[in-house]
Amino acid sequence: MSFNSFGRVFRFSTWGESHGPALGAVVDGCPPGLELSEADIQPFLDARRPGQSKYTTQRQEPDQVKILSGVFEGKTTGTPVSLMIENVDQRSKDYSEVAKAYRPGHADYAYDAKYGFRDYRGGGRSSARETAARVAAGAIARLAIPEVSVRAWVAEIGGDAIDMANFETQEIGNNPFFCPDAAAAKRWEALVDGARKDGSSLGAIIACEATGVPAGWGAPVYAKLDSEIAAAMMTINATKGVEIGDGFAAARLRGEDNADAMRPGNEGPRFESNHAGGTAGGISTGQPVFCRVAFKPTSSILTPVDTITRDGEATEITTKGRHDPCVGIRGVPVVEAMMALVLADQKLLHRAQCGLA
Repeated sequence: MSFNSFGRVFRFSTWGESHGPALGAVVDGCPPGLELSEADIQPFLDARRPGQSKYTTQRQEPDQVKILSGVFEGKTTGTPVSLMIENVDQRSKDYSEVAKAYRPGHADYAYDAKYGFRDYRGGGRSSARETAARVAAGAIARLAIPEVSVRAWVAEIGGDAIDMANFETQEIGNNPFFCPDAAAAKRWEALVDGARKDGSSLGAIIACEATGVPAGWGAPVYAKLDSEIAAAMMTINATKGVEIGDGFAAARLRGEDNADAMRPGNEGPRFESNHAGGTAGGISTGQPVFCRVAFKPTSSILTPVDTITRDGEATEITTKGRHDPCVGIRGVPVVEAMMALVLADQKLLHRAQCGLA
């Protein structure tokens, strides 16, 4: 069975392939009465859109979204909201060699092993092109959680991390790397361009913070807020790791250092730190919900790599076409979208059980 849906109450399904005529999403469980138009979705798709700088794939896709159902007189009706994004700049001929041999690190062999054949044009469903549909769905999720602000940024590329002392929120939108550290962004220009010219690629780490999440969202065991976030982020193409709060660094602390001490506050407890990333026992604490997501280097590269053909013969492959030298850069809007989708779902789950917004 192939799963193409995510969420429990606020649930979305994506459809389409990288080189098909279109792709899209169906959002089910969206509350009725939310004001929604294409203009509410398009800015998020524009942030993810390819071809905006030499540091991303040069595929030119306008990514114009169309709402096909679920909206009447500018408001959601409570029925499924269907979204469509047309593909207009496919170059399937670039993948003639991929049809004959597998790209190491890509899903080529795994798809072939599972289904017995595969759509080799850009990877089909395994292409990061699928994430455009998630971003569109995430824009709707944001409307369901107006009390929450979701913000993500690139924290590291190719092992070169930002300096948190230089963190400036406004810088995130001032450079092609979604980087809050102007000095790091300047370094990354040469770093990413060098990998591109070498026919190679780099990995990245994206940080994401959601503020305004009230205490109480989540569940103690099988729908933990942090486990749902981890699952959502791990569904994103090229993701290889997720940390909540301090993540692996917490394992290097003593108990008294890791504990988020509490003091009396004007509106509930005041936390002295946030090592746990805004969750405790799978439930939000009212602190910012924070995670970090690791993206591997893009698997489609011009550097020759040893592989095998579909017949099992040894060969090597270089992947022609237009690919991101660092796929993590355009992952920022996708990570934000998945965070918003999880939080919208958790809000509705909380309201269903406890009768509270």
